[in-house]
Amino acid sequence: MEERVASVRAFDRFYTEVIGVPDATVHDTACSPSEARTILELAARERVAAADLRRLLGLDAGHVDRTLTKLEAEGLVTRERAAGAHHEVIGLTPAGREVFAALEARSAARVRALLAGLSEEEQERLVSAMGTIRRLLGDRTPGTPPYVIRPPRSGDFGWVVFRHGALYAREYGWGPGFEALVAEIVAGYVREYDPARYAGWIAEVDGERAGCVFCAPKDDQTAQLRMLLVEPWARGMGIGSRLVEECLRFATAAGYRRIMLWTRDVLTSARKIYQAAGFELVDAHKGEESGKEFMEQIWARDLR
Repeated sequence: MEERVASVRAFDRFYTEVIGVPDATVHDTACSPSEARTILELAARERVAAADLRRLLGLDAGHVDRTLTKLEAEGLVTRERAAGAHHEVIGLTPAGREVFAALEARSAARVRALLAGLSEEEQERLVSAMGTIRRLLGDRTPGTPPYVIRPPRSGDFGWVVFRHGALYAREYGWGPGFEALVAEIVAGYVREYDPARYAGWIAEVDGERAGCVFCAPKDDQTAQLRMLLVEPWARGMGIGSRLVEECLRFATAAGYRRIMLWTRDVLTSARKIYQAAGFELVDAHKGEESGKEFMEQIWARDLR
């Protein structure tokens, strides 16, 4: 544990040195670091009680009061007593909003310059890693989209095979034979791809792949939903249901009259998603994978 603590602290020092503390980008303005930080916190809220502001800043009452007094004298903040209450409410003035905009522009320029020194792939890796850190440490920033859905691109297909193999080996004990099956399905999708009849989707959370699903023809009138997967850490966000919805929407628009899927009875979470989307069990028979027995299942539903 102590080695991990040391690693986190080392990262904190390194990151602060590289990116700077939030107010370090305004060293050439009249704002002190604490004043700039106060403006940034106030800009994220319409109005805030003084006690809440102190909590957000992590500073003592005297320090915050002196900072607010100076900002008020400069016409950047307002301080009013809340109606029928004894606490003070703080807000930014229009001039304060202008200062905030300048701080934001300068901060964005600094980050932009930092990213410019990295390749496209390195930028994606950096953003993904930062998203992972935020998610693991419990960041729940209001207004941040929980995930995005996009078409697959080069590199995603290998990830689909890898994650199916690794995830199902860990959760169900399925061996390399299952991974090979997924690899064959993916290869067939890529080889036979026709945008009028085939489609796929990748779900991302903070730039990190979190799930996938694909739609391919079973026959001229029937589509097949294939390779639905949601990473364990991304479950409960509605990603699985959204991926299935995308598949149904595409299959309908592509002119298919029916859609089916193949699954196994041990995949209970996926089955609940299929049932909620209107699929019904139409066939089942005994199957085996890596020495483990289960029921192979075919689910289907009409599209029109």
